[in-house]
Amino acid sequence: MVQKRLLCPERVRKIPKQFSWIDQRLVRDRHIERLSHRAAALYLFLVTVADVRGLSYYSDPGISQRLGMDAGTLDSARQELVRVGLIAYQSPLYQVLELEQQAPTSRPSSLYSLQQIFKQMGGAHD
Repeated sequence: MVQKRLLCPERVRKIPKQFSWIDQRLVRDRHIERLSHRAAALYLFLVTVADVRGLSYYSDPGISQRLGMDAGTLDSARQELVRVGLIAYQSPLYQVLELEQQAPTSRPSSLYSLQQIFKQMGGAHD
């Protein structure tokens, strides 16, 4: 029997507080937009079958059969998920990782505060 061990203990996933089994930041922070359909399908499968710490040791043939992917497609999808930091993999063990925090985006310079707008409006009448 395969012994489960954390591959990335510093990024153990936590069940999100919002009403969703899958962390909504996957969409909100645009992680999903970086994925091909095959990688998104593998990610959904792994999130579904993983334990509370994000661990799963489904075999490649089992995953391939369930997702209708050949071995090469599965390998490519797995490499993609590892590259973007959504999973860790060390055969035969997968770990779904906690989503990394996105850096806050700064306001575009074309946006103005109400104070700036009123100041400009007041100055237009001088």
